[in-house]
Amino acid sequence: MNISYHGHSVVKVQIGDKTILIDPFLTGNSLTDLSADTEQPDVILLTHGHNDHVGDTVALAAKNDAVVVAPVEAADYLSKQGVTNTVPLGLGGTYDLGFAKVKFVQAFHSSSYTDEDGVVHYMGVAGGILLFAEGLTIYHAGDTALFGDMELIGRRHPIDVAFLPIGGHFTMDPVDAAHAVSLIKPKIAVPVHYDTFPPIKVDVNDFVSHVKDAKVQVLQAGGQVQLNA
Repeated sequence: MNISYHGHSVVKVQIGDKTILIDPFLTGNSLTDLSADTEQPDVILLTHGHNDHVGDTVALAAKNDAVVVAPVEAADYLSKQGVTNTVPLGLGGTYDLGFAKVKFVQAFHSSSYTDEDGVVHYMGVAGGILLFAEGLTIYHAGDTALFGDMELIGRRHPIDVAFLPIGGHFTMDPVDAAHAVSLIKPKIAVPVHYDTFPPIKVDVNDFVSHVKDAKVQVLQAGGQVQLNA
């Protein structure tokens, strides 16, 4: 398995000959190294419906006939935009991809999509994603505030790699995210969702210095998680 980070909240997971993209905000993302013109995902996973997470989902799904797993209302909206293979999941729901399993868990955040005409569409509840494959468990927290049941998530499903937002303003800040690590207890913690826009510019070292319960890997766009580090 190859797990890599690509700026903002974009995560790519390659399992054998299958490619999963999580929150594929590529076009307009100044921090990513990926292009919507060249990516070929088999599966797209969405934590919630904000534009900077849905990103290029419609175009990528159409070009690659990708399966899109998303919160129920987000999946419904995307199906109306021409995405032909959507899987709507509610919180607590699990879906078997055949080569991996996906489970949606709680997050504390809003979720809406603003289309090109400025119309705002409700996209259901925001969530986090648990991805189970090859004996590993990956947790992408999506956009979220700190909440106590993160401890339950980590206890119920011991986490190997956790991607946690640290940018503050819209999500946890570095100190809250570090406390989240103490609740989740992942083996590896990777900070995401920071520095993309002025409101979420932070010093990532504030996160690193406060984490006491996991190995932190700060990745640049294209950086791979070192599972055995």
